[in-house]
Amino acid sequence: MIGIVLGSPSDKKIADKGIAILEDLNIPHKLFILSAHRTPDLLEKAINENGDIKVWIGFAGLAAHLCGVIASHTTKPVIGVPVASGALAGMDSLLAMVQMPSGIPVGVVGINNAKNGMLLACQILGIEDSSISEKIKNQRLESRKKYG
Repeated sequence: MIGIVLGSPSDKKIADKGIAILEDLNIPHKLFILSAHRTPDLLEKAINENGDIKVWIGFAGLAAHLCGVIASHTTKPVIGVPVASGALAGMDSLLAMVQMPSGIPVGVVGINNAKNGMLLACQILGIEDSSISEKIKNQRLESRKKYG
């Protein structure tokens, strides 16, 4: 199970590109729209009440504290997807995610790169579930056919 947290409803169109990957691979997931700043109690509650989630993915723009807050409440892997927004077009989000304090890691993919975020989460799940690993392998083989 993958938990996807959007810091704002406006992040959904970016997330949908990656969610399509999960649906193609038939990977279960839950979607939450929760803000680290506006709904911190609800965010903490969602993390604590969803123990079946094995990997969290956070989508956030601007100061992008969401992923760090998620990571502060769980020992499960957290992947950050910086969202292009504001005057810095996502660079502020990227830097906020990669500059986490020592001891609270967040893995980060490129700005707006929902597909890589979802695939990385699937690869993490694939460590223990060979059927997921096989699905990713087959997807890559299909992708290679397009280029070669």
